[in-house]
Amino acid sequence: MLASGTLGALEEGGVNKFGVVAAAVLAAGLASPSQAAETGALEIASLGYLFAGGKYIDTPDGKFMAGQAYVEYQIPKNRTHPYPIVMIHGGGQSGSNFTGTPDGREGWAQYFLKQGYAVYVVDQAGRGRSALASVYGKTAISPVATVEQRFTAPERSKLWPQAKLHTQWPGTGVAGDPAFDQFYAEQLPSIADFPKQQELNRDAGAALLDKIGPAILLTHSQSGAMGWPIADARPNLVKAIVAVEPNGPPVYDVVYKGAPDYFSQGPLTKPWGITAAPLTYGGVTNASDLAFAEQEKADGPELLKCWKQKEPARALTKLRDIPVVIISSEASYHAPYDHCTAQYLAQAGVKNTHIRLADRGIHGNGHMMMLEKNNLQIAGLIGEWLRNTLH
Repeated sequence: MLASGTLGALEEGGVNKFGVVAAAVLAAGLASPSQAAETGALEIASLGYLFAGGKYIDTPDGKFMAGQAYVEYQIPKNRTHPYPIVMIHGGGQSGSNFTGTPDGREGWAQYFLKQGYAVYVVDQAGRGRSALASVYGKTAISPVATVEQRFTAPERSKLWPQAKLHTQWPGTGVAGDPAFDQFYAEQLPSIADFPKQQELNRDAGAALLDKIGPAILLTHSQSGAMGWPIADARPNLVKAIVAVEPNGPPVYDVVYKGAPDYFSQGPLTKPWGITAAPLTYGGVTNASDLAFAEQEKADGPELLKCWKQKEPARALTKLRDIPVVIISSEASYHAPYDHCTAQYLAQAGVKNTHIRLADRGIHGNGHMMMLEKNNLQIAGLIGEWLRNTLH
């Protein structure tokens, strides 16, 4: 038995040179989408990296920096969109989730660059090329069996009802298969304290937006619980949130047990509804001011009963004007509950679009959809939503 929250704990001012680069590209004039399409090959006007956030801390061993996040950016020559996309990976992962696939195909970063977006790919604080400081505490990493069960071959374990529908991983999805071995090789230790992760990456994300200006946040899985606090901290700088299977379900985790009783309730890990980190609700000063209730009956077969606020619900005042889309795949362990996150946001006054890939004719995907065989088809769906939303 594995708890969703356990996986989550293992799973993610002024003008400066970065603003000048973006301004220079924009000053030259945004290319039209047709011009970008005609160029064929991807041409990059500027690329580089920066560290966002971080502060010096004193320890018995001396002064160190903690909280900084490594961010790699590319700005295409034929830029057609004013707002860059900031991509934040999930648990046990790094920014490499977006820059390619384990079987050597292009990733979402390349796709959106070719569509004319500037792209900023983040390594969460304490992960990948973002230094892991001793002050973060214990770390944890997923063993092979967990990665196979949750990400690459859930159809074998059938821990949740939809797992049997998984078909899109490139390969067998088990250790020894070349694509799996490449994927497992990139697994990284995560800070075990998930609330600490949310706070660190909220601050780093806000610092990144302060450097680069208004942007689109694209989060995945664990980092969904970081995207909401980043947007709460900088609502005027977040132009849209693409939440790809964001950390959930609301309030309580779920434990997957397999048939016949697939679900049982896990611990309360999101006292702020969708996060452990504080969010701004009208009339709320502490998480204890929020009251929750569970649905009497699930919305359908093979779905989890959702936790929502008791009425009258408090509004998420800083998130309610930000366009949000939630993307859910057919076979992921999120399939039983992402609708709960969509409903929670809507009840709190945050209008959102919940796109189930299967409803759009995209079948067989698991949780790591950005790496699967049809990853660019899914990127195209996200691009369509962005074009229709950010006119």
